[in-house]
Amino acid sequence: MKLTSVTLAAALIGSAAFAAEVGPKEVKFNDDSAIEMSLTGVAGDAANGAVIMATRSKGNCVACHQITALSAPFQGNVGPSLDGASDRWSAGELRGLVVNAKMMFEGSVMPAFYRVDGFTRPGDGYTGKAGTEPLPPILTAQEIEDVVAFLTTLKDE
Repeated sequence: MKLTSVTLAAALIGSAAFAAEVGPKEVKFNDDSAIEMSLTGVAGDAANGAVIMATRSKGNCVACHQITALSAPFQGNVGPSLDGASDRWSAGELRGLVVNAKMMFEGSVMPAFYRVDGFTRPGDGYTGKAGTEPLPPILTAQEIEDVVAFLTTLKDE
């Protein structure tokens, strides 16, 4: 009987945390293209954010940006250096940039990491093999929070 109560309590706590997560279609940008509120209600893990930013199958931010704090090889120069990012942008602005940079910078080539529809899909016309929408987001809501947590540690020295 005691085990059932503990299991029920754990399930309720888990569903409460899940209920707080903002889905890709529910994200609200403010007038400055920032997302002020956390997507999960859970603090980001900066160490995990650093891993995501250097992992090819996840953020792979270093493919386009230089980040001195990361020892990842072959860092790019397509986008701006992210050194001092937290001095240039607030946490809400950073969250907005990671979710969908085109909201702030219309011509940006940076991918939207938390978007599931509205993509230009050239593969449909050429190969017929492009994925159909809705596509899963590149990063989860918590991974977005982790990346934002890491970016807020990047200050000019």
